[in-house]
Amino acid sequence: MAEMTAEKFAQRTFDFDLLDAHQLEALWGEFGSRDVPLEQLTSLMVRRELLTNFQVDRILGGKREGYYYGKYRVLYLVGAGTFARVYRAVHRETKKVRAVKVLRKRYSDDLVTTEQFLREARMVMPLRHPNIVPVYEVLKERHRSFMVMDFIEGQNLRDFIKIHKRLDPLVSLRLIADVLAGLDYARRKGVTHRDMKLSNVLISSHGRAKLVDFGLAAISAEMSDEAIAGAPNPRSIDYAGLERITGVRRNDARSDLYFTGCMLYHMLAGKSPLTETRDRVKRLSVSRYREVKPLAQLAPDLPNYVIALVNKAMDLNVDRRYQTPGEMLEDLRRVTERVKTGEVDSSRTADSSEPVGEEPAPTDDTPLEQEGAARKVMLIESNVNMQNSIRTALKKRGYRVLVYGSPVRALQRFADHLDQEPLADCVVFSAIELDNEAVDAFNAFGEMEETESLPAILLVRDTSKDHIHRAVTNDHRVMLTIGSKIKRLRSTLKRLLEQAEPTSP
Repeated sequence: MAEMTAEKFAQRTFDFDLLDAHQLEALWGEFGSRDVPLEQLTSLMVRRELLTNFQVDRILGGKREGYYYGKYRVLYLVGAGTFARVYRAVHRETKKVRAVKVLRKRYSDDLVTTEQFLREARMVMPLRHPNIVPVYEVLKERHRSFMVMDFIEGQNLRDFIKIHKRLDPLVSLRLIADVLAGLDYARRKGVTHRDMKLSNVLISSHGRAKLVDFGLAAISAEMSDEAIAGAPNPRSIDYAGLERITGVRRNDARSDLYFTGCMLYHMLAGKSPLTETRDRVKRLSVSRYREVKPLAQLAPDLPNYVIALVNKAMDLNVDRRYQTPGEMLEDLRRVTERVKTGEVDSSRTADSSEPVGEEPAPTDDTPLEQEGAARKVMLIESNVNMQNSIRTALKKRGYRVLVYGSPVRALQRFADHLDQEPLADCVVFSAIELDNEAVDAFNAFGEMEETESLPAILLVRDTSKDHIHRAVTNDHRVMLTIGSKIKRLRSTLKRLLEQAEPTSP
């Protein structure tokens, strides 16, 4: 093969309809000669944004096609899968940037695969929803099939997790809410996804989750288990394995919900609930689904109600699983509100599978002289480690403990029970992380007629901070500086509770 020169390279950009004669003449004029090093020419073309590095590499590699699909000029390769490659492309007339998904060349003569690819596009084209990547057109050119979609600036959920590891519960719930909204809309249009996985959820630059690749939905109902197991796409095996153990028909929307639950589990735990392997036999194994490690063991700081949501989505009994995306979305929204308000009375500790929340009363063999003697303490603390540390220490002394992460939520609970027995005998407000929120709540608690006489403790780390000086204290409402030891809190709590006990006449 003859050596590539600057002139030969320039001619190929013209032949491939990447640059026109006017643009090339302007480049030569800038150099003042055509006898320039090839690298200088390509560097200038890229700097002037006349070509991309991807296009340069293709030309240098001797590629004579793949620069255009229809009227879309290919700029970069952005992703590659078993069946297709996805490119960032721009329309030559409208200049709109789109994603062009192109069936791999090796499948061009495979009628079954080609029809599956085209059916995916036709099936998704009518769907228009904020959480589904729209498909605008599907075309075939020179035996290459391709579809044109919205180009999403961002990354897929798998890459997002690789960067961030375990995700914040609120972030996880928000992203899954987007996923479920898209699934619910598609279900009402008669479409299931059948390929729910992290890489098929795109996260836009605005933080919205959008579904792509509904491909398996198009063919799964028509294939035998043997055909699915032998299919090129390993994801079909995951669905086959799940549905074999659960005994449901293919194309059951509840299978999508199981794998949606797997994604939420992965986000919250930082690892997949299912063994990740390329071995097809292991993918079909029943044990792969039955031996999922409990989420509570991997993420003991999660509230029970979050764990319950994931467990229900991943229940192998399909009748106990969420029945529709809409049902799961409704439950998820309720759970999200509880997380937002800081309700953590159903948290778990790292060494226990029992709920943190309101502790059960001491057992019958607990000595009555124990400090707590079944007295109730409400702790308002946003730091999970501190919650668990204080709760454990007080539980050992016989206290019943109710934990909240939000001062507003805690005060609301008191307001909701004004005509009943007080929720707690003493309330501990921690300003270590909550700062102003805790101080304001501590003061508000002392101003409410129904609670002004109840003992309260404000935990602070540094009394020199300005906002701490706003705290209103008295003999049964005290401020306490606490470091790493819980003993001072216990002794202060014991004194306040004894002080509050009525004296005999």
